[in-house]
Amino acid sequence: MNYWETCKAVERHPDKVGGAWVFRGTRVPVSALFENLRDGATVEQFLEWFPGVERWKVEAALDHEEHLYIREDTRKAAKNTWYIREDTRIDAKNT
Repeated sequence: MNYWETCKAVERHPDKVGGAWVFRGTRVPVSALFENLRDGATVEQFLEWFPGVERWKVEAALDHEEHLYIREDTRKAAKNTWYIREDTRIDAKNT
């Protein structure tokens, strides 16, 4: 399952923008949001530049992406930590 499938603010169709994930009801790729933010734009600017995208959809996409990174960070931390017993933890990096 692609992690965007659970986000109600986005959709993907093979015949729409080459099958890219877009904000629901638009042709604006979700990647455009993250590219603009990475390049220094604000959410307000993005909404001005892409008036068809509603604020709640941007907020939902940002929340969804944040949760993805939290899950990935948790998985990475779990790979770097060994639990010997409940009250003892050894960091793999320090062994």
